[in-house]
Amino acid sequence: MAKLTRGIDHVGVTVPDVEEATMFFKKAFHAKISYDNKKLGDEPQQGEDVEKTLGLNKGAKVIHIRILSFENGSGIELFHFKDTEQREPVIASDLGVQHLAFYVDDIQETAKHFVEAGGELLTEPGELLGDVENGAGEFVYGRAPWGMIIELISYNPNQLDYPEDSEAKRFTP
Repeated sequence: MAKLTRGIDHVGVTVPDVEEATMFFKKAFHAKISYDNKKLGDEPQQGEDVEKTLGLNKGAKVIHIRILSFENGSGIELFHFKDTEQREPVIASDLGVQHLAFYVDDIQETAKHFVEAGGELLTEPGELLGDVENGAGEFVYGRAPWGMIIELISYNPNQLDYPEDSEAKRFTP
């Protein structure tokens, strides 16, 4: 059977300001700008076709889109919309995508950069909670300046205790 899926290319994140979000991801995670799909100041993407294609509310305008890249792993596509109602950022118990996780080598140092970049940790880093990961590393949840939940995680992939019926090993950058 042909392999149809290679992996996750990017995750789309709506932010109140693409430039500020870019600076946060640069300071906290060493993100690099790949390119802008829609530059701030250009004519907004709008209208029925855009609303249908992107599943937007009527009247929503896309005013800035930027692709950020990281040394290892998927990218992030930042979106800034105007003229549309927006909800508060989700919490872990909401349906849908509820957080991004960055694998880090030094969780204490990355947590420090996260806070210095404007993020807020929900707790101090602590031991992983899952049965498979028990004792293999640490994690911490935090909120980006616009409220999105971001996890910092660090573990030894050789210490994960996979069940016998596991179909695959977890990807570790």
